[in-house]
Amino acid sequence: MAIWGKVIGVVIGFLVGQWIGALLGGIAGHALDQWLAEIKERRRQRAMAGDAEFIDLDLILETRRVAFATAIVTLAAKLAKVDGQVNRNEIIAFRRIFDISDADVGDVAAVYNEAKQSPDGFEPFARQVAAVFGTERAVLEELLCGLFEVAVADGAIDENELRFLREVASIFGFGPFQFEAIRARYMFSWDAHRRAPPPGATIDHYTVLGLERAATDEEVKRTWRALVREHHPDRLVAQGLPQEFVEKANQRLAAINAAYDRIASERGMR
Repeated sequence: MAIWGKVIGVVIGFLVGQWIGALLGGIAGHALDQWLAEIKERRRQRAMAGDAEFIDLDLILETRRVAFATAIVTLAAKLAKVDGQVNRNEIIAFRRIFDISDADVGDVAAVYNEAKQSPDGFEPFARQVAAVFGTERAVLEELLCGLFEVAVADGAIDENELRFLREVASIFGFGPFQFEAIRARYMFSWDAHRRAPPPGATIDHYTVLGLERAATDEEVKRTWRALVREHHPDRLVAQGLPQEFVEKANQRLAAINAAYDRIASERGMR
């Protein structure tokens, strides 16, 4: 069952302030009922195989995947309100960015519109997302990069959108320097895969790695290795990143490796 079909079952009616509790409690809805039926069947099969102790881990991981996708849709809708009018083009852009099928686009649009119309701010929602993924910093970074992609869908990121992204990053626990590193990694991956960065984008390879230019060769190597471990798609999937987002995680990993290669080449590092 695709992740977007589950999102519609858990979002409508309890967007900001209660969505985590509702998600864990099992809000009714056809898509969610089907998901819970799948979980129940897996539980039965594993219990018969003597693996009952691992069942709850599966449920937690699937819940985190739905939480990630829900966060992308809801925060993207809140972001869309920041730069003025929200229109159909933003739904089209969202669909293109996240490869949403014809079967799921109506459900995702409904979630998007519900979040857009909600009078609540984004801050409580972002705090709940941080509570779910607080120890998985690279997953939160992927969420932020998804929001960057939404922000540039209309050609550029304006100051209001950038302020929104900084505030979300702060709630996620990223300081100003870390935010700039995440922004640079996103811009670098854009450059690497589209051959041209967004308007006004500048990319510094040291910032991509979250380093100062004065960093030693050993610091560069150590930081690069740590980032590669943290951003490996298999690791992110094990932490709750939906499979639908793996390609974008690969782009981030490619950006990290490309920045390291450039620095290593400039320094003559082996």
